[in-house]
Amino acid sequence: MGSAEMCRDLAPEVEKLLLQPSPYVRKKAVLTAVHMIRKVPELSDIFLPPCAQLLHERHHGILLGTVTLITELCERSPAALQHFRKVVPQLVHTLRTLVMTGCSAEHSVSGVSDPFLQVQILRLLRILGRNHEESSETMNDLLAQVATNTDTSRNAGNAVLFETVLTIMDIRSAAGLRVLAVNILGRFLLNSDRNIRYVALTSLLKLVQSDHSAVQRHRPTVVECLWEPDASLSRRALELSLALVNSSNVRAMTQELQGFLESCPPDLRADCASGILLAAERFAPTKRWHIDTILRVLTTAGTYVRDDAVANLIQLIGGAQELHAYSVHRLYSALAEDISQQPLVQVAAWCIGEYGDLLLEGTCEETEPLQVEKEEVLALLERVLQSQMSLPATRGYALTALMKLSTRLHGDNNRICQVMSIYGSCQNVELQQRAVEYNALFRKYDHLRAAVLEKMPLVERGGPQVDEEAKESKEVAQLSEAAPLPTETQASKLLDLLDLLDGPSENAQHPPPLDPTPGDTLIHLLDLPCAPRPPAPIPNLKVFEREGLELNLSFVRPPGTPTLLLITVTATNTSGGDVTHFICQAAVPKSFQLQLQAPSGDTVPAQGGPPMTQLLRILNPNKAPLRLKLRLTYDHFGQSVQEIFEVNNLPVETWQ
Repeated sequence: MGSAEMCRDLAPEVEKLLLQPSPYVRKKAVLTAVHMIRKVPELSDIFLPPCAQLLHERHHGILLGTVTLITELCERSPAALQHFRKVVPQLVHTLRTLVMTGCSAEHSVSGVSDPFLQVQILRLLRILGRNHEESSETMNDLLAQVATNTDTSRNAGNAVLFETVLTIMDIRSAAGLRVLAVNILGRFLLNSDRNIRYVALTSLLKLVQSDHSAVQRHRPTVVECLWEPDASLSRRALELSLALVNSSNVRAMTQELQGFLESCPPDLRADCASGILLAAERFAPTKRWHIDTILRVLTTAGTYVRDDAVANLIQLIGGAQELHAYSVHRLYSALAEDISQQPLVQVAAWCIGEYGDLLLEGTCEETEPLQVEKEEVLALLERVLQSQMSLPATRGYALTALMKLSTRLHGDNNRICQVMSIYGSCQNVELQQRAVEYNALFRKYDHLRAAVLEKMPLVERGGPQVDEEAKESKEVAQLSEAAPLPTETQASKLLDLLDLLDGPSENAQHPPPLDPTPGDTLIHLLDLPCAPRPPAPIPNLKVFEREGLELNLSFVRPPGTPTLLLITVTATNTSGGDVTHFICQAAVPKSFQLQLQAPSGDTVPAQGGPPMTQLLRILNPNKAPLRLKLRLTYDHFGQSVQEIFEVNNLPVETWQ
C-alpha cells in the first residue's frame, strides 16, 4: 500500500531486515523487497548484495521469496541479469537436490518436492539462460533430469514438467533436449484433463515454426483433437493442424481437414475452409488435385469461404487448359445437385459460360460419361436466376454465362434473348445494365457478338503482384526509350489527388508544360509536365513483430509538398492462424496533423497471405522530429491482443 516515496525512504531498512536472525522476519523482508522493486525499479542496486547470500538458505519460504526477488530484478535491470548469471550453478544445485533427493513431507505436494519452488527456479533459469550460451550449457543436464524424473500422474508434476518445457524452448538448449520437450507436450495431448491438452496444443503451436519436424511426429494425435467436444480445444487443434501441413503430407492432412469440415461447428467452418484453401494453394501437388480440393470445400462450406476463393478458382481453371473439360463437367454436376452454395454457383456459371461447348461434346475421359443437352444447360442457369437464394452477383454470373452460350452452343438463341429482355427491366441496376447491353449486342451489334464474347485467354498461375510489377517496369522502360524525360512518381500523382480533395494551395508551384517538338511525339500526345527528379527513397522500418505478425512502415514525401509525409502501414502474418479484427490507430504530437485512411481490410491471412495496408497522411509544417505512437488491437489464436508502443527511430529523411 506504500507509495513510491515511502519505498525509497524505507529501502535501507528493508535491506537490513533481510539479514536478521529470525527466518520469519527475513521472509517478510524478502516479500517487501519484491513489492518495492515492482513499484520503484531503480532500487535494484540496493538489494543485489543480500540476494546471493539468501540463496544458501534452507528455509523454503525464504528461498522461494529470494528466487522471486531475483526474477523481478533480472526482468527490470540488464545489470542485475548479468550479475545473477554467476549464481546459475547454485540454482542448478538447489533444483537438482529437490528433484533427486526430495525434501520434508511438509513441502511435498502429491509426491512432488515443493513444486512451487521448482517452478519458480525454472522460471528464473529461463530468464538467465535466454540468449546466453554458457548459462544454457550449465543447466542442460539438469533440465533433462527434471524432464525424466518428474511424476506425471498428478497436476503438481505436470506443472513442473510444463515449466521445464518452456525453459528448454527459451534457452539455447541442445537439439535432443528440444525433441524431449516436444515429446512431453505430445504426452500431454493424451492426458484426460482438458486444460492440460489445451496447454499442450497452445505450446506446440508456438513451437511449430522452430521445431517443425519434432512436432510433426505428433500429427495423428493432434488430428484426433479436432473432434474434441470442447470448442476451445477443437479450435487450437485446427490451428495446429493447418500449421503442420506441408508438401509431403498435404494430401493426407487435407483429407482429414475436409472430413472435419463436414461436421465441425459453424463458428469453425470459416477458419477451416480458409485454411484448407490456403494450404492447397501453397502445397498442391497437381492442378487437378487443387481444383478437386477447392470444389469439395465449396460444396461443403461454400458460404463460409473468403471472398477471393471464387476469383482464385477461376484463375486456376483458366490457366489449366488440359482440365477445362474436366472442370466444366464436375461443376455442372455439382450445380445440378445444389444451387445454395453461392461461391460454387458463381464459379460453375462462369465455367459453363466459358466452356459450355466442351460440356455438350461429352468427350471428357476423366469423368463418367455425361450426356447434356443445350436446353438442360439453359434451364439450369435459368433456375439459378430465379432462385431466391441467388445473390445479385450470382445472377450477374448466370446472365453473362447465358450470353456466352449464345456463341458457344449452336442453334436458336430466342430463349436467351427472352431472358435478357426480362432482366432489362430488373430493379437491380447492375443486372438491368448488363441485360440492356446484352440486348443491344443481339439487336444492333450482332455482327460483333462473337468477337466480344470470345473465350478468355489462358491465365498464367503466377504471382499477380510480381507480374504486375514486371509489367509496370517494362512500360516505364519503354516510356524512357521513347522520351528520356523524368516523369511524375506515383507519390506525386497521389499528391495531386489529395490536392483535389483539400482544395488548391496558394503556395503550390506547378511546373509549366513542356513545349512539344516534332521528335517528342509521346510527350506531345500525352502533354506531360516536366517534373523534378524524384528524391532518394526513404528506407522502410519494421516496428512490430509478435507470433508471426509483422508491421512495417514505408515512407514517401511528395516533391511538391515537403511538409507532407505519406506512411503506408503494411501488416503481414506468417503464423498458422489468421489475425482477425485488426485495428491500427496512430497518434502524433500536437504540432503535427494526422489523417488515417481506411485500411484495406481487418483480417491478415495466415501463412504469408495477402498483406493488409493502411495509409497515414501526416502534415509537419514546422519540420520537427517525428514521433509516432501506435495502438494495435486484434484477435490471434483465440486471444484478444492489444499493443501500445512508440516509434522514435523514424529515419531523419521523414522530417528533415
